[in-house]
Amino acid sequence: MDKPASYKMVVGPEAFLPPAVAPMGIVGPDKGEGLVMGERVPEQHAIEEAARRLLNARNPTIFPGPLVLWKWNEAASREAKAVKNLAAAIPARLIPMADYRPKYPKILADREINPNHPNLTIWHNKIDVCLFVGVHCHQSNIALKIIRGGTDCFTIALCTFHGDDEAHITIRDLTADTIQLLADTVTRLKKSAGKEKGHR
Repeated sequence: MDKPASYKMVVGPEAFLPPAVAPMGIVGPDKGEGLVMGERVPEQHAIEEAARRLLNARNPTIFPGPLVLWKWNEAASREAKAVKNLAAAIPARLIPMADYRPKYPKILADREINPNHPNLTIWHNKIDVCLFVGVHCHQSNIALKIIRGGTDCFTIALCTFHGDDEAHITIRDLTADTIQLLADTVTRLKKSAGKEKGHR
């Protein structure tokens, strides 16, 4: 099958049933790379762009999943602390994705997100940029596609494994150090922006 040359990832709402990006020609990042709008870039570039998007958002929100919410090993504990540092640096709201089971008939959209209907939380809280961290790949993949299809929210996924090509930005091989590097980048960009404002 030939790669569809015309497909470009966009900020939604893209379609009622947005296409999966892999068959449309988006290729996941290799080690040391990330994806920005479906384009492979050096990891540091993806981190910088994620930091800029989070800082420029009206309502940046982090959705931590079970891999960082539950202290199931020391790595998870370190990652959870780094996520709190990131949220404080932006500052961003934290809304947990603690459980993957569908929540029917009603989700508490002001305090939780569910991968089966993430759009409800995005719409309710008017979230314009969100970051997934510690969410199992198959669940984040579904949720990110729904968000891209039905909302105008810009998505960032920090992935423990190979990256999530359904996000507008993804960074792979996640560790606590990667999350802290993103938090440090946010802090550096904030200081830099403050200096620029001071010189005007």
